[in-house]
Amino acid sequence: MLSITIDWTWTWWVPLVLLVDIIIRILAIIIVPRNRRPTAAMAWLLAIYFIPFIGVLLFLLIGNPRLPRKRRKKQREINDYIRETSRGLDFGTLRPNAPEWFRSLVRLNRNLGALPLSGDNGATLISGYQESLDAMAAAIREATSYVHVEFYILQADASTDGFFRALEEVAARGVTVRVLMDHWANRNKPFYKETVRRLDAMGALWHVMLPVQPLKGKYQRPDLRNHRKLLVIDGVVAFTGSQNVTDSTYNLRKNIKRGLHWVDMMARIDGPVVASINAVFLSDWFSETDQIVEGIELFTVHEGSGDLDCQVIPSGPGFEFQNNLKLFMGLLFAAQHKIIIVSPYFVPDEGLLTAIQTACQRGIHVELFVSEEGDQAMVYHAQRSYYEALLRAGVRIWMYKRPYILHSKSMSIDDEVAVIGSSNMDMRSFGLNLEMSMLVRGEEFVSQLRAVEDQYRADSRELTLEEWKQQPLRSTVLDNLARLTSALQ
Repeated sequence: MLSITIDWTWTWWVPLVLLVDIIIRILAIIIVPRNRRPTAAMAWLLAIYFIPFIGVLLFLLIGNPRLPRKRRKKQREINDYIRETSRGLDFGTLRPNAPEWFRSLVRLNRNLGALPLSGDNGATLISGYQESLDAMAAAIREATSYVHVEFYILQADASTDGFFRALEEVAARGVTVRVLMDHWANRNKPFYKETVRRLDAMGALWHVMLPVQPLKGKYQRPDLRNHRKLLVIDGVVAFTGSQNVTDSTYNLRKNIKRGLHWVDMMARIDGPVVASINAVFLSDWFSETDQIVEGIELFTVHEGSGDLDCQVIPSGPGFEFQNNLKLFMGLLFAAQHKIIIVSPYFVPDEGLLTAIQTACQRGIHVELFVSEEGDQAMVYHAQRSYYEALLRAGVRIWMYKRPYILHSKSMSIDDEVAVIGSSNMDMRSFGLNLEMSMLVRGEEFVSQLRAVEDQYRADSRELTLEEWKQQPLRSTVLDNLARLTSALQ
């Protein structure tokens, strides 16, 4: 009789691998979908099922879209303190006859982001790149008490030399300079060492935000970033918007080689809302350092130069909800005549896409400004995958001509309400980045924004559905693959 002998020395691992694979799949079904958007859960499950070990490794590395529990607890404590401290205070006179939807949206923002609506504010938009750097430097030179600087990217280079010289001048005469900059976004940039050297030499108090330093016990998902851009001088004047403090090429060799330059927009702000912007800085300072800044009252307000109603909305993985996404959704459904969106990275979730399509079907005029050129391949292709659906819905898409990257972020609704800030309309800004937006009510501000939009339109070309239908198959494949991976949050 023929006998078969199995050499278990070499084959014992086969059933073990199969068993581990089955366990991974079962655990993935239990763990992955919990408190996660269905599309994101499905993307992660597909990754884990098709490439189990790599998929699991990626999930362990970047699968948690929230900050550590200790950091989230801090944010809840900060929000409670802000609500309590600001209750009953005078934040200026609000404009009359606000529509009910606006009052409702303000309540939503207050409930989620804690900060109040304030009146009597002045705001001036600055759309020139070097012009905004020079304006911030000029404002810094007027400081008498403190300067608070918080930017995603902060580089001491030739373009920003005036900004840093202004900081050095005021620091030399005793003004306290506090600086926050994102760790991951700056650590490998060309001028990081020079930036740190200048900050140390002037005596600035500075810290990196969301540091990825596991050996020092500081670690969270590496791509959770603080993307905010703000500057506060003495609690009287503030700047916020989309621009980082760096050269318009970001000093990156690949950008310089391609001739790329960033186009941005900032706003110079005065009035009671500056206290809210300062509250965001002080909150981030406390979150990073465990230090409460002494001698600064959280809600000391100053008279503004206008009568705009403004509300600051912080958002990010430290909050329970996606505050910025809910703000944008509320505005889209409230619009009655016109919606104009400027977003360099436009990768909407299902709800946001539906809201835009619904607006078109309601007869609302909708325009979207994006860049013709892409600086991030995956986002660029994921964004393109939505163009056909938008064009078919009736959205007019304007593509800012290369070699410029339109990096401004804004939304204007009808002729009275607008939002500017650091938040893109993509899933990274909604779920992974700490962002800050400012809601503004006032036709004089919207008219400023309309002028900037007209400028962008003049420097753009319109994408038509007929042109889009001529896209080669390879582009469609790349776009669709990028769209699938964009759901991994």
